[in-house]
Amino acid sequence: MYRTQLSNHIYNFDSLRTLLAKASPLRSGDVLAGVCASTYEERIAAQIALSNVPLKNFLNEVVIDYEKDDITRLIIDSHDTISFAPISHLTVGGFRDWLLSTEVTNETIHAVANGITPEMAAAVSKIMSLQDLILVAQKIEVVTKFRTSVGLKGRFSTRLQPNHPNDDNKGIMASTLDGLLFGCGDAVIGINPVSESEEIVTSILSMLEELRLKFDIPMQSCVLAHYTLTKNILDKAPVDLIFQSIAGTQKANESFGVKLSELQEANDAVLSLNRNPQSKQVFYFETGQGTALSANANAMIDQQTCEARAYAVARKFNPFLVNSVVGFIGPEYLYNGKQIIRAGLEDHFCGKLLGLPMGVDVCYTNHADCDQDDMDNLSTLLAAANCNFMMAVPGSDDIMLQYQSTSYNDAAYLRKVFNRKPAPEFELWLKKMGIFNSEGELSSANEDVKKLLNHLS
Repeated sequence: MYRTQLSNHIYNFDSLRTLLAKASPLRSGDVLAGVCASTYEERIAAQIALSNVPLKNFLNEVVIDYEKDDITRLIIDSHDTISFAPISHLTVGGFRDWLLSTEVTNETIHAVANGITPEMAAAVSKIMSLQDLILVAQKIEVVTKFRTSVGLKGRFSTRLQPNHPNDDNKGIMASTLDGLLFGCGDAVIGINPVSESEEIVTSILSMLEELRLKFDIPMQSCVLAHYTLTKNILDKAPVDLIFQSIAGTQKANESFGVKLSELQEANDAVLSLNRNPQSKQVFYFETGQGTALSANANAMIDQQTCEARAYAVARKFNPFLVNSVVGFIGPEYLYNGKQIIRAGLEDHFCGKLLGLPMGVDVCYTNHADCDQDDMDNLSTLLAAANCNFMMAVPGSDDIMLQYQSTSYNDAAYLRKVFNRKPAPEFELWLKKMGIFNSEGELSSANEDVKKLLNHLS
């Protein structure tokens, strides 16, 4: 039992799971699930009570039974007590103060990362302001390496997302070349296929591999099909990264057709191709608040804590990329721009705190109470927080998935305003091709650029 007194009223919370839910800032998904605070005063009371909870409690009281959930077992069994020791005496409130202190650096946080459970990360984020979330996240540098190095300080990368409503290779190539001419694609060129067809996925991957080899582009490609499909085509397609959407409960992952043991087998299978020998990072994971609830598999856990638990799955596989598709599931889970902005900063903070190479798909669906001004705000705040990467979608309007995201121009804006460069290997290629000038600015087309454009025909 957890309790606190506020305005001459004693508030009781019967479990850590309930306390986490009641302390969570308001969002429509928690209202839908029936787990949120009933009043703003109850929410503040829960946040006060949560701030006084010792971090050790999260190791002794789980939000889903150990016997019933493989993610709970993963969190508990993989917890590093040595890494946890420097912060083991802290409460949630004390942990917040520790993270914000000037003495705590990137190296300090990395040293304790494996001792932080997802529930600890979610708890501390609930009592932090947006400024707090940005201030701590911008300290943390999580670098991954493939043909490019993503996550370095002073750098900002993008996933070039040239989706097409008919999986048409020519249309995908046109959007890809357009994005490359804006300096996008240094994190990955990633396509969401309309059809879960081995033939189509193989065709898209082969086309992108031909482009990479012809112009010697330091890039990675990925078709975001189910991991089982990708595993089946390893002998006939040039697979750089294997993709999967994941969630924070075993039941939710099972609804996606995801098992932890099979993810390990898929990871090992792609590693055997030896296309990334230097870091052996071959997984690309996507997550999003509301995922478990949308599958009726949230186990009465608030959606932000569920989201943080998904990061335990990602952390197990040392991924190359992870991102929260923050507003994609819809207003039933994040109602408006205010809720989407808060959720995006929370997800980025929690992922980085747990040692993950976090990006965010700054996005919303057309029926949400949100607009592009909100997305401009969130993308700018995430850039201030040193987000590893965001999406680069033609015109910011994904014509296949039918949602709004960030555009090629948004990437150029963020790099200009924050003085950020693409991944170093990609930057060198952009300058060699004349897409960037010697100062790292977008330049006019030269003969090499014209050859790139002519590749479409």
